Parts: sequence; structure tokens; C-alpha cells
Amino acid sequence: MRVRRPARLPLLLSLLGLLGGTGASLAAAPLADESPAPTSLHGETDAQHAQRMQWFADAKLGIFIHWGIYAVDGVDESWSFFNGKMSHADYLKQLRGFTASAYDPQAWARLIRQSGARYAVLTTRHHDGVALWDSKQGLNVVRDTPAGRDLVGPFADALRANDLKVGLYYSLPDWSYPDYDVFTRKQKRYSLAAEPQRWQRFLDYYQGQIADLQQRYRPDLIWFDGDWEHNAGEWQSAKLRTDMRARNPGLIINSRLNEYGDYATPELGVPVVKPAQTYWELCLTMNRSWGYQPRDTEYKSPHQIIQVFSQTLSMGGNLLLDIGPKADGSIDPRQLEILEKLGRWTGKHAEAIYGTRAGIGLDHYAGPSTVSKDGRTVYLFLDGTPNGDLLVKGFDSKVLRARVVGGDQPVQARVLGKYDWSKHPGLLFLSVPKAALDPDLTVIALELEAPVKLYREESKPIESNG
Repeated sequence: MRVRRPARLPLLLSLLGLLGGTGASLAAAPLADESPAPTSLHGETDAQHAQRMQWFADAKLGIFIHWGIYAVDGVDESWSFFNGKMSHADYLKQLRGFTASAYDPQAWARLIRQSGARYAVLTTRHHDGVALWDSKQGLNVVRDTPAGRDLVGPFADALRANDLKVGLYYSLPDWSYPDYDVFTRKQKRYSLAAEPQRWQRFLDYYQGQIADLQQRYRPDLIWFDGDWEHNAGEWQSAKLRTDMRARNPGLIINSRLNEYGDYATPELGVPVVKPAQTYWELCLTMNRSWGYQPRDTEYKSPHQIIQVFSQTLSMGGNLLLDIGPKADGSIDPRQLEILEKLGRWTGKHAEAIYGTRAGIGLDHYAGPSTVSKDGRTVYLFLDGTPNGDLLVKGFDSKVLRARVVGGDQPVQARVLGKYDWSKHPGLLFLSVPKAALDPDLTVIALELEAPVKLYREESKPIESNG
């Protein structure tokens, strides 16, 4: 039976307001920093690290889920009170309206799977400190909202039942917790140098929550956020990573642990140049908001999201596409439509997406591309209707067959300008039948005689053709 405790909230709001508003100065003396973690600190060989990261590298598409009390009034998650748009007390009044009454984790998991995603990441606790499980300390939806139950466990179970990897988001800062130093952008509770014992209580609290999440739900991935507020020494980032990997040696950790993680997380915009890290993931909103905000109607079209996805794939990255469920756990129809249309495209073009690696680059083809793991198939992404043949330059591989992915229609491939006396491979022209074009992005597969080889030499004047 679900037990609700509405009488606890007014006292809770008053207490947190008092604890939050001490008016301490924003200046704080930092603790000793830890050096940024080089990749060699994974505690494993490069081959072992690659093996641990394999499922992530192959997955290509994940779904980010920002769900919390901020969906009640449709305000910015945590930042609305941090930036002074509303008071902390008013923000926490949303606890009363968070019901999760329409929450169906199995339906969520099926939708995620149908979209083409291979993993999902749920915000178990944002910067506001409201946990989606029955945490021993701090605010949580089990004790403090009408939802009255654990929301993380059923989510993890549903993902696994649908053959999806489980990712859990966790904010390092907790702006509502009385022993965390930062309260709002303009107000701090204390300085670490003046009250180190208070900071230690917070470290024990947040590290205890991480241990609890791992022990209860066995996540495949933990997605940290908010590391910018303290350095690695203050967060105890190295210790935390060691403890987490001891509980689960196969765990994958994102980069927002002062670089003590496995992969980079650029946000909102496709990188202009490929990130330096081997593994990376672009996190992207459908509109301008992470959580549910009904007044935000500036949605990207399914076509635009597929464009972004193809460019991300081309540079060897993953896309973590965000949705924001309502306070009752239902999902906005506009977001459902995007996921459904994305699923149509990913289902049709699966071979060009999953398990591929970065493409041949814009120097060779004026569009996104990917390459199969064995290097013997190159996939070219085509947006719209071409005005004539497609051109591929410096393609020093014999094409055995060219076809349209998802329909298998043949594509005419011709090499022009190839001479026996020159090392230059000539120019590859592809004629794509208009009837085979996809309404979003068409994909052409080039099946090769051997792993793809690209000609990268500088062009020089011809000295002899004899």
C-alpha cells in the first residue's frame, strides 16, 4: 500500500529555507586539487578499456530522460531557483504535484527500443537534490511526493527486459542539501576551508548515494553532472571512481567527474571538429529544454534530428537524445512523434548505424559517412535530392557493389580519370535512382573488395605519363 505524508512538506520547506539561507560569502578556499586523470589511469590496458567500452561504441543512440518535480510547473530543472527566477521554497512546493500516476516504465522501454536507441539515461537526482528512489538521506519522491514509490528500479528492470543498457544520471551538487556549500548563484552556506567537517558530511552523503544506486540497480553507465563547482580533490574524484569500479569493473563513467571518466560529453551542438577523445556522446534536446516545459514549442523536426545524428555518427560519436516526461509520467505527443519517426529511419538503416566507426571525412565525400567495423563497407548519407551524380574523391578501393540501404536498389558506380601511370585513384561518381530516395536521409552502401583505403597524397604536376 502506498503511504502519503503531505503534512511533512510545510515543515520541510521551512527547515530547508533556514538551512539554505546563511548568507555566506561566495569566495571559498579550495581544498588541494588532484591532477586531471590521464587515460592511462583507467587501471587497464588499452585493449581492456576498448573491450569495456565496446557496447557503448556500438550502441550509437541513447535516450536521455530528465524527469523530476520541475515538470509540475514546467520550469527549468534546479536552475530556476538557483538563478533566482523563483524562490527555493516555491520550487519545492512542486513536490506536492509530482504524482507519477501515468508512469509506465515498460511502455517507456518499448518506446526507447522502437526509436532505435540501445541505452537510456534517467536523472535519478538533479541539482535540486530530489531523488527518484528511496534514498536514506535528502529529499526523495518516495517520502516527499504523492508518487510514493521507487521510480528507478522499475525503469532499470524494464530496460533490461527490452535488451537495453541502463544509464543513471547523478548530479554531484545538491543545492538543497544543508551540508552542501553552494545554495544559489549568489549565496553560499559556508566555505570548505572554514568548515571542513561539514564538507566531509556532504562527501559521505553523496558517495553513499552512489553506492546505493550501484548496489540496488547495477547500472551499466553512470552519467555525472555538475563537476564544475569543485575540483577533483574536493569531490574526491579518483577515490570515487576506484570505489565504483570495485563494485562493478565493467561500469562506464562519463567525463563529468573532473575528467576521471571514459568518454566526453559535448552538449547541444554538433562539434565542428571531431573531439580528441576516442569515445564521445552528444547530448541534445528536442526543443530548448531538458525537462518538460509545455511553453517551449521550439522543437527540432525529426528530419533535423536525423541530420544531427548522421553528422555525429560520421565523427564516430553517439547521440543521447533527451525527452522530458510530464509530472504524471506521460510523454508529450510531440516527443512521441519524433521518437517514432526516428525509429522508422534507424530501423531502415540499422546496418549503417550500429557497430560502425567514423566515416571517410568531408575531404572525400561532401556529407556524413560511416564505415563498417571490418572496413569493407562504406556508408554515404545523402540529404535531399542530388542535382546529378554524387562525387567521392581519393577513394582508393575497388567497389564490388553499390546499393541503397533499406531497399537494396542498385546504384551505378563509375570511376573516371584513373590512369595506369598515376597513383591517383580517379573520381568515383554514383548515380542514385530518385525512386529510392528516403524522405529524410538516404544511405548508400559501397561494398568493397578490401578494407577501405583512402588516397591522401598531395597532388603534384605530372612529370611523365610514359
